[in-house]
Amino acid sequence: MLQKQKELVSLIEQHSNHNHFETSIPSLYFYRHSGISEKAYRVYTPSFCVIAQGVKEVLLSRERFEYGSADYLIASMNLPVIGQIIKASSDAPYLSFKLEFTQNQILEVMNDSGLQIKTRENAKRALFVGKMESTLMDAVLRLIRLLDTPSDIPFLAPLYIKEILYKLLQGPYGVTLAQIAMEGSSTYRIRNAIEQIIQNYDQPLRVEELAQIAHMSVSTFHRNFKEVTAMSPIQFQKQLRLQEARRILLNESADASDVAFRVGYESASQFSREYVRMFGAPPKTDIKHLMEQYDPAKSLVHQGD
Repeated sequence: MLQKQKELVSLIEQHSNHNHFETSIPSLYFYRHSGISEKAYRVYTPSFCVIAQGVKEVLLSRERFEYGSADYLIASMNLPVIGQIIKASSDAPYLSFKLEFTQNQILEVMNDSGLQIKTRENAKRALFVGKMESTLMDAVLRLIRLLDTPSDIPFLAPLYIKEILYKLLQGPYGVTLAQIAMEGSSTYRIRNAIEQIIQNYDQPLRVEELAQIAHMSVSTFHRNFKEVTAMSPIQFQKQLRLQEARRILLNESADASDVAFRVGYESASQFSREYVRMFGAPPKTDIKHLMEQYDPAKSLVHQGD
């Protein structure tokens, strides 16, 4: 594993030259940072994340996940999180990759492989950290080596991505991952409700409607939603609104009060209080600090690891 880890470091170093790099393999991204980072507030898309070098901390609500070169992290659905690189240096930069996937890809692998997964498992947390195994690392390296032979990517990359997903489905969190693709499972139904919140984050949240979308009673919906996301639907929506407000303020010359109403707040003072609680400073002060640190983010559900 140590030798494979060194090869992964070498490949990412060879094929990345700045912080966020979209590779020529669809849905594969590389990340490189030469020091401890600021906290990054973002919405993780369904993805498989592996650190080749360094250590990262991810917060989902009040839960803390730490992972490094011996681990992987999976987000099985869209989740608002806070991420921070906590170990990196110019001599040993943080190096990682993210492979995005969809529920259809998971379902295709399950169907093609004949994997039998229980459909009535209780809803599970949609973010988890696992230990990297040798056979999974082999599949990862096969995919990333394709960057050295670009002509092979169109044919072989889809096969190697399927192999990686197959290995993950066979692993200790396979049931949890499979649930997002299995119609009728609690996790699948909560995923539909999450998509509804994301698409309408600036609208009033009606839990009864979300429960109907999930085909659950209100109490059962609340319980399963919190099990999957570690937060209530209202807390989930609040994080989306505040993240999007911050993005707008960073990208546009907009007044904080106007932005508050744009993202769904009815009270500018409430928006300001919750903004300070989440980001640690009032909007004007926070945005000034961000402008001094890095370029604006791109979108509400945006890429990053």
